[in-house]
Amino acid sequence: MEQTERQPRKQGWRFALLALALAVVISGVVRSLWLDIYYIPSSSMEPLFLSGDRILVSRTAFNAEPVRRGDVVVFDGRGSFAPLKSGRPPVLEVLSTAGHWLGVSGGDNTYVKRVIGLPGDAVVCCDAGGRLTVNGQQVAEPYLYGGDAPSKQAFSVVVPSGRLWLMGDHRSMSADSRSLLGAPGGGMVPLDRVLGRPVQIIWPLDRFTAIPRPAPAANTTTMNGQ
Repeated sequence: MEQTERQPRKQGWRFALLALALAVVISGVVRSLWLDIYYIPSSSMEPLFLSGDRILVSRTAFNAEPVRRGDVVVFDGRGSFAPLKSGRPPVLEVLSTAGHWLGVSGGDNTYVKRVIGLPGDAVVCCDAGGRLTVNGQQVAEPYLYGGDAPSKQAFSVVVPSGRLWLMGDHRSMSADSRSLLGAPGGGMVPLDRVLGRPVQIIWPLDRFTAIPRPAPAANTTTMNGQ
């Protein structure tokens, strides 16, 4: 009688372990091919993302539709943003690792920013009216954090071939391409380092919402990120 009671328990544990292993494998496959989850630890992309948000990122978003100005991208900052770790500016926007086996990704080299300049673009801040310009045209920036200027740091750059000029929406709290002018790479991120596009805030539940892709501006030129 004792033997018949223990056998189902053993089988139950084996089933639970098998189910857990299968879930981890499936999660890994999904994350590596289609979707990933990241934790936002800072305020550098407010008001779009708040500190503590978990975001769902599509790894395939730019396969059919190339990167364009105004897109929010998650990217690997090695060779471009990663020098911030040992440089002067504080690192406020690195996406944190929080339980990688649970599918929450990030790390010391993963960032989220908005695309301001594409390869070949001349990006300047600021003009006589205090606005950021791309190729001589003023850029409307409705996503900026309330009360922030487009940039308190003056700059004038031409984005090299195959790279992007990226900035945070909360400009006064964002260490971004501006912070690495003069450093190797100049804060310009290679297109092939883009990991994907945020498509959904999934946590906290009161902020559960889709993240629409901005409509392209009339004078916007797109570049393939592949």
